[in-house]
Amino acid sequence: MTGITDLSRRAFIIATGATGLAIGVLAACAPSTRESDAPDGPPPPEVNAWVHIGTDDVVTIRIARSEMGQGTLTGLAQLVAEELECDWAKVRTEYPTPGQNLARDRVWGDFLTGGSRGIRASHDYVREGGAAARVMLVQAAANRWGVTPEDCTVSNSVITHTASGKTLRFGEVVSDAATLTPPESVTLKDPSEWKLIGKAVQRLDTAGKVTGEQLYATDLKFDGMLNAAIKAAPKRGGTVASFDASTVSGMPGVKKVVQVDETAVAVVADSWWQAKTALDALQIEWAPGEGSDYSSAAFEAELDAGLTATDAFIGNQTGDVDAAFREASKVVEASYNAPHQNHACMEPMNATAVWTPEKCEVWCPTQNGEAALAAASEAAELPIEQCEVYKQLLGGGFGRKGATDYVSQAVKIAKQMPGTHIKLLWSREEDMEQGFYHPISKGRCQGALDADGNLIGLKIRISGQSILAGIMPQALVNGMDFATFQGLLPAGTDPRFEDQSLKYTFPALVVDHAMRNPPVRPGFWRGVNANQNAIYLECFMDELAHAAGRDPLEFRLAHLQNSPQLAAVLQAVADKSGWGADDGMSRGLCCYYSFGSYTAACAEVTVSDDGELKIHRIVAATDPGYGVNPQQIDAQVSGSFVYGLSAMMHQEVTFVDGEVQQKNFDTYDSMRIAEMPEVETLVMPSGGFWGGVGEPTIAVAPPAVLNAIFAATGKRIRKLPIKDQALR
Repeated sequence: MTGITDLSRRAFIIATGATGLAIGVLAACAPSTRESDAPDGPPPPEVNAWVHIGTDDVVTIRIARSEMGQGTLTGLAQLVAEELECDWAKVRTEYPTPGQNLARDRVWGDFLTGGSRGIRASHDYVREGGAAARVMLVQAAANRWGVTPEDCTVSNSVITHTASGKTLRFGEVVSDAATLTPPESVTLKDPSEWKLIGKAVQRLDTAGKVTGEQLYATDLKFDGMLNAAIKAAPKRGGTVASFDASTVSGMPGVKKVVQVDETAVAVVADSWWQAKTALDALQIEWAPGEGSDYSSAAFEAELDAGLTATDAFIGNQTGDVDAAFREASKVVEASYNAPHQNHACMEPMNATAVWTPEKCEVWCPTQNGEAALAAASEAAELPIEQCEVYKQLLGGGFGRKGATDYVSQAVKIAKQMPGTHIKLLWSREEDMEQGFYHPISKGRCQGALDADGNLIGLKIRISGQSILAGIMPQALVNGMDFATFQGLLPAGTDPRFEDQSLKYTFPALVVDHAMRNPPVRPGFWRGVNANQNAIYLECFMDELAHAAGRDPLEFRLAHLQNSPQLAAVLQAVADKSGWGADDGMSRGLCCYYSFGSYTAACAEVTVSDDGELKIHRIVAATDPGYGVNPQQIDAQVSGSFVYGLSAMMHQEVTFVDGEVQQKNFDTYDSMRIAEMPEVETLVMPSGGFWGGVGEPTIAVAPPAVLNAIFAATGKRIRKLPIKDQALR
């Protein structure tokens, strides 16, 4: 790809969409000849693409994935450091740029951070990078001593010649190591040999956040930098009809008023507040477009119709479902809903760009550095090798910053003011109005029970929006969006979807999707479709258990005989919580498999006589196969529960006449500290596979709480959020 001189964003995204490496990682690990632009001279010597080591033994590990609070930066560094055998106290990290990655044949793999893939999709080749660097350092030391590498050991950044006891630090041999040819292959440690993986080591990005030294993209400043505020059409599909820049051009600090594509207007000023104030004063006439009359309330009728429609994609089918329902002694039916939801990152969309006819540079928080680079190239109308993106730590992402709309906007504004750094910052209202929203859907579940209370047939109909149809139609398979069925797909049929397969076994089953797409941009929202699918399945499993007169724990375990891992985490949370105890607590269960991990939760709640809910504790369990950092896993589970429970309790985005009604946190609320339950996490890595953490765990908290509310009140809550509903 180094020969590419022009490339569209779409072409580049498709070209870089593979999760593997373009070429062998070890062969591509040869040191770079790129000169440093740092003011204090060249960087520490590069042993390979992943590892730089200074003469002071400070190890800088290069991380391709994005850090947005989930701990990927520390976890990936642990993987490299484990194989490198370096001193963890001297480990630092930095981001390579997507431009460097492209120039070096994508030695760092893809830069996409989403789908809980940060570690599970790159653990092998980053460990190989650490192991290769260790081999080269040991070889350099062995060359100094005139011995073979097999005569040496390495630990804590020190290489020891076993026979003589001589030692050399990494920093003493790194220059020699950097000149060596990388090994063609390396042997990775067996998990039984791990010293760092599996340990709750201190995060590498905490101190700067506590002291305030950590800079985010919104903190960046450049000499002569100007600030931009932007307003896009508030109604779906709207465009700019007209505006009169002269009415605000004389306001304090205002430098320029520019149109951005057909959809938005921006004001550039000395300060952001000056730009925002002028933008608010600017009279913009908007022209309506497709979707400008969209109402989420009216769309309910389409969703309801989809629940019984015949045009449905079948995602999973086994046995004779129709026969099971004909033979049933009892049929149970329930419908649930999941509304549009916003990502609502604390850090709104922002990017700083500078454009000249020769080069375009962008500084931004992004979950997909390569897509951001492609977007910058396309917006700048420059060959991709004349563009660069510098990733910053994200102040929240949750899937929203995998999109690149804000990057394109920043470049297009900067292109109208050549040579000037332009920092574009969205207002909170713009952030709420111009999202890629969690897809809206409904689920209709039907269960056939025999005379003994056994489930002999299950139907799950999903009626609702397709994310892929909305933003990645090329990823549809014969029109079907497989992502809609996350956690409900058949096992053992397609390796692409194995990490989202259904682990329950049912005699007869059909899961299908009636695609109903409103004129609203959908997006990958933390947990994606596993969130509502877990509610549909796990709340209905609870309803089936009660209809059958059986214990919800026993009923679930009866259908998990072919999934001992999921049964194990479910049993663990039940035991730890005291399932069946008569202690004044009402309990609800949930278990789910998604993103390659087995997860479960048991919620303990009370509901007062006047309907006030108190979630006292949630015991959670997760089996991600291997747990790189248990402390980070624990934090991820708690954080995902805040996100998932906030959505369950408070959050929905509604549209009236094409316009978002929830424009700030006063109408799009999140959990308060007083509402947050105690979270007790059981980390149960069983080994043999690499699962995700941040997204699979979000799915199990809401169904567990909803099931616990029923246990407390006898009332089923099937519509989300629960904020305006009577719980008794």
